Amino acid sequence: MAKTIFTNGKIYTLDKNQPFVESVVVENGNILDLGAHEDMMLQWGREGTKIVDLQEKMATPGLIDSHMHLSGVAFQFLDLNLTGVTSKREMIEKIRERANVTSPGKWLTGLGFDENLFDDGEMPTIQELDEAAPHCPVFIKRICHHAFLVNSKALEMANYHPSMEVPTGGSIVLDPDTKKPTGLLLESASTLITDRMPEKTYEELKHGLSLAMEYAMKSGLTSIHTNDPRYLGGLDQTYKMYDELLNQERKGLRCNLLIDYPFLDRLKETGMYAGYGNDTLQIGAVKIFADGAFGGRTALLSEPYLDASGKYGEAMHDQETLFQMVKEARDHSMPVAIHTIGDQAVENVLQVLEQFPSVKHRDRIIHVSLLREDLIRRLAKPSLVADIQPRFVVGDYPWVQDRLGKERIKYLYAWKSLLSAGVMCAGGSDAPVEPVDPLLGIHAAVTQRHPRETHNGWNEKEKLSMREALEVFTIGGACATNEEGRKGTIAPGKLADMTVFSRDLFEIEHPDELLDTEIEMTVIGGEIVYRK
Repeated sequence: MAKTIFTNGKIYTLDKNQPFVESVVVENGNILDLGAHEDMMLQWGREGTKIVDLQEKMATPGLIDSHMHLSGVAFQFLDLNLTGVTSKREMIEKIRERANVTSPGKWLTGLGFDENLFDDGEMPTIQELDEAAPHCPVFIKRICHHAFLVNSKALEMANYHPSMEVPTGGSIVLDPDTKKPTGLLLESASTLITDRMPEKTYEELKHGLSLAMEYAMKSGLTSIHTNDPRYLGGLDQTYKMYDELLNQERKGLRCNLLIDYPFLDRLKETGMYAGYGNDTLQIGAVKIFADGAFGGRTALLSEPYLDASGKYGEAMHDQETLFQMVKEARDHSMPVAIHTIGDQAVENVLQVLEQFPSVKHRDRIIHVSLLREDLIRRLAKPSLVADIQPRFVVGDYPWVQDRLGKERIKYLYAWKSLLSAGVMCAGGSDAPVEPVDPLLGIHAAVTQRHPRETHNGWNEKEKLSMREALEVFTIGGACATNEEGRKGTIAPGKLADMTVFSRDLFEIEHPDELLDTEIEMTVIGGEIVYRK
């Protein structure tokens, strides 16, 4: 295969041995050499060598999203996408418009709404949903995927009755006066509906996934870590779909698949394990939930919510069950990736993990949204990675202050404290909960605020430098899957993955210039998979 020289660039390698170069030489998908433009052209620029002029643009190691649900992004292309809707009125109108072109009895599914953005009240009631879509069942996922809205038709399809059993960890919210459903379901109560919904066809799901991959690469991502089996028909179908798209059809994006705990037995049966696969598609850790989210007050806290007396949130599992789940993963030499938002959830998970020896691949604690000094110290281990989502600041402030109060807010999204304590951190979006665009995540990391806001940050002391932010979205993502020897920096022998930007992020005068920065080029294995 012919060599390619990416040259005439401002290439920040994030490698301490050779931090800045002008040219990178690629052969067979790997970095062969790098250095000054004249040197690389003199040594490698022979006839037949492909030359790519970066036009003095900034390039970095390929950006990595360490935690997302690519299937959820796919559904944004397939279902009613309510992301960014700013009023209940607009949401109802969009549901009505979709209902008008939906056949009677056919499910109307949607996702992405956030009532905290609404300027006209709370989330829609079941009566409003019934009026908007009287002839079809409605099922809408909130942006956090921990709360769901349904209409009466959907409850009817689920054979709802007041005494029906609700799955552990979930609830059907009732009107305090009428004792009738409000249309809001929390956590696992959603399975009462989803278990009765027809599944999308294999081809529909695969098409949506293909569009989501293209969108991720257009956003500058070269690798993602994604959690999908619950939404793509189980382990076998999920792996088959990714294998076809990535290894057979060569879509380009590198994907590491987190496997939900209920599919662990099947994983053992197939003979797959953490690291199974190749540089393009790999099996990752076992995904487990320890708690919920701040929005529905289901994140597990060590002290009660300030705005809900006596309410501490919800543990998804008691400690004995959590121990057994981790033990089952360890019996298969698997690492775990555990969703923990509240500080008590973090403590519960650490108590369990500290009872087991580490395995080859690092364990991951996902979100670590609310912490304490003692927990930050306990997270600083070479066998552990904290998956952080900087954009959560945008979704959670200012209302989260009312949930937690001034004292605890000091340890909310404490990214700087984590890095300063030596905790390995990997940056992600949790898309579709937050946008795929990693530049928005980097902006949140360096500003601790919403793009539309002008203050100095909700938690100013926890803001990251531009370099730190880039490192959690490159080196950190590589460490999360034990691939720091293959990606995360630009160095000889590593995968030729790079992201090229329209401006130099290290030279911008104000972080809001990130919002006008564009992805010029996405390079995976030396191939240009996206070009503006």
